[in-house]
Amino acid sequence: MSRYAEPLARLIEELKKLPGVGAKSAQRFAFHILRSSDEDAAALAEAVRGLKVSLRLCSICNNVTDVDPCAYCANPARNHRLVCVVEEPTNIESVERTRGYQGVYHVLHGTLSPLHGIGPDQLRALTLVGRVECGEVDEVILATSPTLEGEATANWMADALRRFPVRITRIATGVPAGSDIEYADEVTMARAMEGRREL
Repeated sequence: MSRYAEPLARLIEELKKLPGVGAKSAQRFAFHILRSSDEDAAALAEAVRGLKVSLRLCSICNNVTDVDPCAYCANPARNHRLVCVVEEPTNIESVERTRGYQGVYHVLHGTLSPLHGIGPDQLRALTLVGRVECGEVDEVILATSPTLEGEATANWMADALRRFPVRITRIATGVPAGSDIEYADEVTMARAMEGRREL
């Protein structure tokens, strides 16, 4: 039996499902919400509800967006013939912080991970292959993390695209091996983009 009233216990259980949130943090968040004004609690609930209702994936690049196509794909000032492939939507911000990349993106929403049942069919790669096949792309930059799964995904993507007349490059190892590109600083990410290589 929970030591908290059922609504509070339920909120704590839901908060514990968030990445990086343990039991203590979930309790702290739940009690903060409980002490908050009705307006603040309602605003938080509405923000969560709005997130699920309003956001979708861009039909071109799979980025999370509230408009389709997303802001990157709809921007005529960006180079649409240069595509940077990333694992997750959060990785786009790491590349954007370099202020040097002016192409567009393609989000896979994961990496190959046979141990977790994630194969090529679970990744969102088909629209990119279609764009490359139609001759809409000159270069594909594979900017997956330098982890075992990220490297396997980059190699699989390179193999899938090799049959087309497109330049395939991989970001340089300015990003430390075994780390996630989401946490790379601007200088490291800029060096990785500048030092990309052919696969």
